[in-house]
Amino acid sequence: MGKILKVDLGTGATEEIKLNKKDIETFIGGSGLGAKYFHELVSPGVDPLGEKNVLIFMTGPLTGTKAFSSDRFEVITKSPLTNIYAESDCGGKWGSMLKRSGYDGIIITGVSEKPVYLNITDRSVEIADAKDLWGLDTFDTHNKLKESVDKKAEIACIGPGGENLVRYGVISTGGVHARVAGRAGCGTVMGSKKLKAITVYGNKKVKVFNQKGLIEFNKLHSKAMVDEFRGMKEYGTSGGLAGCEELGDLPIKNFSTRRFSKAENISGRYMAKKILKKKYYCGGCVIGCGRIIEIKDGKYKTKGQIGGPEYETSAMLGSNLGIGDLEAICKFNELCNRYGIDTITTGSVIAMIMECNERGLIPKKDLDDTKLVWGSVDAVIKVIHKIGKQEGIGKLLGKGTRAIAKKLGSYAPEFALHVKGLEIPAHDPRAKISLALGYATSNRGACHLQAFAFDFLGGNTISELGFPEPLDRFEVNKMPEFVMKMQNLMSLADSLKCCKFILFYFGDHVLTRLAQVLELVTGRKMDSDELLLAGERVFNLKRLYNTKCGISRKDDKLPERFLVQKRGEGKYEDFLPPLGKMLDEYYRLRNWDEIGLPERQKIKELGIEEYY
Repeated sequence: MGKILKVDLGTGATEEIKLNKKDIETFIGGSGLGAKYFHELVSPGVDPLGEKNVLIFMTGPLTGTKAFSSDRFEVITKSPLTNIYAESDCGGKWGSMLKRSGYDGIIITGVSEKPVYLNITDRSVEIADAKDLWGLDTFDTHNKLKESVDKKAEIACIGPGGENLVRYGVISTGGVHARVAGRAGCGTVMGSKKLKAITVYGNKKVKVFNQKGLIEFNKLHSKAMVDEFRGMKEYGTSGGLAGCEELGDLPIKNFSTRRFSKAENISGRYMAKKILKKKYYCGGCVIGCGRIIEIKDGKYKTKGQIGGPEYETSAMLGSNLGIGDLEAICKFNELCNRYGIDTITTGSVIAMIMECNERGLIPKKDLDDTKLVWGSVDAVIKVIHKIGKQEGIGKLLGKGTRAIAKKLGSYAPEFALHVKGLEIPAHDPRAKISLALGYATSNRGACHLQAFAFDFLGGNTISELGFPEPLDRFEVNKMPEFVMKMQNLMSLADSLKCCKFILFYFGDHVLTRLAQVLELVTGRKMDSDELLLAGERVFNLKRLYNTKCGISRKDDKLPERFLVQKRGEGKYEDFLPPLGKMLDEYYRLRNWDEIGLPERQKIKELGIEEYY
């Protein structure tokens, strides 16, 4: 669309920033362009919850077009949970509507004195009073704004969690369907700025260089893509949850043990049999991995149809807490979505407290009469309410595992499972060692998606990255190169703004196919090497910001549990990831020095020396 909207909530001023052609060519869009703006606007010492932090919403060149699964946007800010670079990706339908309102992105600065929301259309930008919205959950906020603004508008909002500065507040779109920018506290920054919501609506056309060619491309691939993802379509992202348990990948009781007999009972297959009503499709999607569920009676009855839990939620708020009741997990998911808090971190902080309580590290008076023991459904419900409202023990849990460990002292840090302050998601690096290196070096802290290498192990190949044969999940020597290249590829996907699931379908030809789509949409020709170089550039740009925040090798580590605790039971269950050895080779391949700082010559080669 050629322009970015900049809004200063402190002064009420708005301006339009024209997109620079060189910036687009260098950083593509989405995550890359957002990181560029962030680097220029936020100094390393800025308080994440202060007025000098910025909140950036950025689409990519594919957003709003007919390119597969491209209705996505990225949120970039400094994290109040980790105090370093933060970004979070989101699907749904908000991104394309922002484009149709005339903007490629929004940069939000300053802090409002009172609660407000942004109302953006293709004709105007309004900073409106949100006093009647403040305190509402995300579902009610969405519904009320639909009524007062425009039923066709798309809404991104926060819940009480973000308002109350829970350090892992999310930004939610889609109302009850809850497609969220979920990690690292982007919603908390939104709450600190007193910004309740952003509504977007417009009818502007998103121009495509070769619309006919793009339609033909889709026709060529759509049926095969649907066939490729038939299992995910039927059972969602948690369809393979029981298989993860078999592999040793599933988190169980704060990643402390190996087997969970009720894995099938909390899986997507079980969901499909019992409570699934429909599939949810993000804009431009042919897969439909989203779940729409309804529980018609009983203790966890829903008010009509709502979004069901994804794999990460079912695992982190299920097996990770020793809970095998899917309907209870659906209730946890609904509460987290209403409050607007990250389900991964919520599951992690509760698991940590359960383990600390089991070991006698928490005075009973601090537990607020909640029986936080493994498998306690009622206690989990009470605690989620306390976190969202920031009451009682919820005040401590709302700060994340790193802060909990510092507060409790003693040996509590042993049970705080995070990297750089961001909690470990629902995959065990002792089962797939790409996760060990991916978690340790991810720019936002522990993240399975910034490399996404673990799901390409064991069967999938990706020849254009130099891996024509499947890698074993315990392969050590080739893993640093694989993780590095996958991180570059994922940075590219986050900049183009396409769903990462389609990369599985493109497989061996992923760079060729992405190049084809980019040319059809924009007319710009980039070969495979240029695309991968763009991803490498973006990844290094984020690392540069973090090094200015003090991040180095000392922070590229895993919780000791994953490095020393053998779990037994099975052929590979005593395997522990050799992180130090892999890091040495990873740094060498990245042209970073021995403590993890990018070398100046590498940064110069990438064309981002001005940010060094």
